[in-house]
Amino acid sequence: MRHRIANRKLNRTSEHRIAMFKNMLNSLIKYEQIFTTLPKAKELKPQIDKVITLGKKGNLSQKKNLFSKLQDKSSVKKVFNTLSKRYIKRNGGYARVIKAGFRRGDDAPMAILELVDRDIEAKKVDLVKKPGNKEKTQEEEKSKKSRISNKY
Repeated sequence: MRHRIANRKLNRTSEHRIAMFKNMLNSLIKYEQIFTTLPKAKELKPQIDKVITLGKKGNLSQKKNLFSKLQDKSSVKKVFNTLSKRYIKRNGGYARVIKAGFRRGDDAPMAILELVDRDIEAKKVDLVKKPGNKEKTQEEEKSKKSRISNKY
């Protein structure tokens, strides 16, 4: 009998499972949408709801508690400054799981886990545009070509 056994094991050790969910929580907070398998998404949904609820309380002890759970300052800052303000009137259900077909290699059911009313620009956080780089690279290529032509 499965009395008092709450979560899925997902074929991982407890340490691996805890670290995996911590990383997935940080990614979900950072990008506001992640693509993962359906069982992982279903296990992660209650955890992100609890994290955002902690952020809505907004006192120092909750901030420390959240940092011990996430261990990432930028994620804690985003939860307290952005996400808690966004969901101030919502009483729960901050994330949704959308089924996304099956993975090609092993036919695993896939899902998209995203925050409700998410910021679409959050997925582009890591993309840094540097307008000067294209000009420099073109100039470097021209100088390389001229050096090669001068040799022969």
